[in-house]
Amino acid sequence: MLIVRLVRLYSGALGGLMGGPLSCDAHSNEKAVNHHLGWRYHRSIVSSSSPLHAQPPRVAILLAFGSVYLCWGATYAAMSIGVRLLPATILAGTRMMVGALIMLAFCGLRGKQIFYGLRVMAWLGLLGTLMLFGGNIFLVWSEKYLASGLAALLVAVVPLYVALIESILPAGERLRPRGMVGLALGLIALIALLWPSFHTAMHLHNHSRPMQIIAALAVLFGALSWAAGSVLFRRLRLPVDPLVAAGWEMMAASLCNLTIATTVWQWKQATWNADSIGAVGYLVLFGSLLGFSCYIWLIHHVPVAKAATYAYVNPVVAVILGAVVLGEHLQPTEYLGMAAVVCAVALVTTSQMQSGRPAAEIEAPPLEQEA
Repeated sequence: MLIVRLVRLYSGALGGLMGGPLSCDAHSNEKAVNHHLGWRYHRSIVSSSSPLHAQPPRVAILLAFGSVYLCWGATYAAMSIGVRLLPATILAGTRMMVGALIMLAFCGLRGKQIFYGLRVMAWLGLLGTLMLFGGNIFLVWSEKYLASGLAALLVAVVPLYVALIESILPAGERLRPRGMVGLALGLIALIALLWPSFHTAMHLHNHSRPMQIIAALAVLFGALSWAAGSVLFRRLRLPVDPLVAAGWEMMAASLCNLTIATTVWQWKQATWNADSIGAVGYLVLFGSLLGFSCYIWLIHHVPVAKAATYAYVNPVVAVILGAVVLGEHLQPTEYLGMAAVVCAVALVTTSQMQSGRPAAEIEAPPLEQEA
């Protein structure tokens, strides 16, 4: 029912949102690229004062924000439902394979260049492996043991990871004091989020496996993989259209997942029914296609700092939907951690770098890890 309602809500606006703004040429791609995949955004070209396109109706902007917030925020609940019926590799691999084929077909029909040289394709494969395989498979698997809202809050540390990686690289961008306060607050938030799981694990019998702790650490490792890939992509500056790059990266991630699923033959563990098919369909349609496309559209029409607000809105949406749809309930300290991580991400993404550039132009906020 949730998927049906979302389809009815957004189908009327999809045509307008998927129109001309998505058909960027190679030149414009170098000027405005997707933060969600860690690509550099040039405010001097794409800004509220000198937009690439005519100012769209306010209702279109509101619907686009609503799509990004709700579509990506709800992917955590969809993954939680799907991973109960499908192995993580099959759930992630199937949705990304379908999403990649649709994305690349769409780009081909729009006249975009699909194939590049061996070097560029190899880099896209590596980036897809780091971000959409390493960054996503641990998240999907973890939701067998973690509440979807808690997983979303842990993923929200990606901008903090990116800022930390940039600060230790020789030529990296370094945060000013406001951003450093955000990093410190983020560490406190992680302690608050993880403490209930650690507390539970310490009181388990020796023969019990503290899977919540393992799952939480797996999410954090996946987030680190995503952040590392994001920083690498920003430094590579590959001359690839954002949607085409996303398609090939999803393809690389899907091949990694499906190779593992086939090698250990997890297909026999998959239960295909209305719930599992609906979860895959939601992740493809609303996570990979509608949510991603609306985000691309937004960074062409609003300041990047506004588009990047999903980094601290989506985890809250995920927590709310987890409680309403899945009946999840966080511990009191986890709610404190939610408030702290939202504030930490906001401080980091809105702070100025030492170079004077806004951190929102450097950071790679976590996509649902959902493109």
